[in-house]
Amino acid sequence: MKDESFADRRGFLRRSIAIVPAATAFGAGGITGVTLAQTTTPATTPAPAPNPAAAAPPGAPYTPVYFNAAEWAFIQAAVARLIPPDDTGPGAIEAGVPEFIDRQMEGAFGHAATWYMQGPFVEVSPLFGYQKKMPPREVYRAGISATDAYCRKQYSDKAFAQLTAAQQDEVLRGLEGGGIVLEGVGATDFFGFLLQNTKEGYFSDPIHGGNKNAAAWKMIGFPGARADYADWVDRPGVKYNLPPVSIAGPQG
Repeated sequence: MKDESFADRRGFLRRSIAIVPAATAFGAGGITGVTLAQTTTPATTPAPAPNPAAAAPPGAPYTPVYFNAAEWAFIQAAVARLIPPDDTGPGAIEAGVPEFIDRQMEGAFGHAATWYMQGPFVEVSPLFGYQKKMPPREVYRAGISATDAYCRKQYSDKAFAQLTAAQQDEVLRGLEGGGIVLEGVGATDFFGFLLQNTKEGYFSDPIHGGNKNAAAWKMIGFPGARADYADWVDRPGVKYNLPPVSIAGPQG
């Protein structure tokens, strides 16, 4: 998260969706993480079943199933800075991104269920993908704890969620660039998962908990998972104005 305005963040977000594969937007199970793992060879530990809970109904409060209260406060504060609301579209909070991330922690992605996680664990170029021992859910837990500990030392015993917006941005930039060294977990690994999952939750199908009411799809004009466009084949030049459709049904 470079030193940029809200408008710059929003512009980057809208441009980045152009290169996101459709599979990322629709995602049938756990959304993939910041990068591919060492290989797709399954881990020896049996894969946990994905969280079967449906997304919380619109307007209903969501109770996290993985994050504790302090971790949940961090997630909400962090994603609110990564994608703030503006006149163009909703922010990450309004779009339900925290719920998306929490649910991913209990699914295949959070457990690294389809990644080879047996080692060796070495420092290599990011081009080789994630090469660390901890699955994403443990990276989040360790990363949040270590970041809050850092914040308490630097900001008069305040956790990340208690900092001002400017201070939170300063911490996030430190995590992104590696200027902050965390105890027990790589700062760039943690921030990488956080940023990638925030974008995924913002643009994914609403069935996964984020992109509430398909608001992000409406913002960019994405039609969603509509079954067919037969009625529009012979209407060249006519603006397509139907609302986006989720895998689970209409959302717009």
